Amino acid sequence: MDLPPRSRMIPRDPHEPPGWGTDVTAEPARAMSPEEYLAFERQAWTKHEYHDGHVYALSGASMRHNRIVVNLVLSIGNQLRGGPCEVFASDMRMHATAGLYAYPDVTIVCGKPELEDEHLDTLLNPTVLIEVLSPSTERYDRGRKAGYYRTIESLREYLLVSQDGPNIERYARTGDGTWVLTEAVGRDARITLDSVGCVLELSEVYEGVD
Repeated sequence: MDLPPRSRMIPRDPHEPPGWGTDVTAEPARAMSPEEYLAFERQAWTKHEYHDGHVYALSGASMRHNRIVVNLVLSIGNQLRGGPCEVFASDMRMHATAGLYAYPDVTIVCGKPELEDEHLDTLLNPTVLIEVLSPSTERYDRGRKAGYYRTIESLREYLLVSQDGPNIERYARTGDGTWVLTEAVGRDARITLDSVGCVLELSEVYEGVD
């Protein structure tokens, strides 16, 4: 069964943040409720994701990963300017009703954002989610996390973006609720996000990424 990288319960000492994907093997001491997680997260110095009652720390990303995310946000933001959709980078927390609180690398929402509570920091209705794959989390991003994403009623498309080479997988929800894969490979390729009217040129997504 696909699980997120094993981790330990987040320490209360903020000077000892564990990293996602590091060689830490102790299981969390106990499960947290969503309310406990949100209270903890809003006081934390670093970001953490919530999966079925357990909390996992997010480590910093590589330079390649960050360049790809910046390129995606710039390209999408320029195309969405003046329209009904907006793009957010990885500080926007998202909640899936199946038991996930996560920080996608890129989030697009169309229309009025629906937020979980009065703190206005947790989005409920993403239209597009994008994850840039990392070696430590790729298996989870492709498996169980993608399954969580597919439970979000508002979601129309999600992308998995390789950081090892110009390759983007687009998963799109059809009218009957099934998901269809389209893949773009190579710097001369492009992929269209039909739900928001954006075209991603892989030459731009991977600009500056050797």
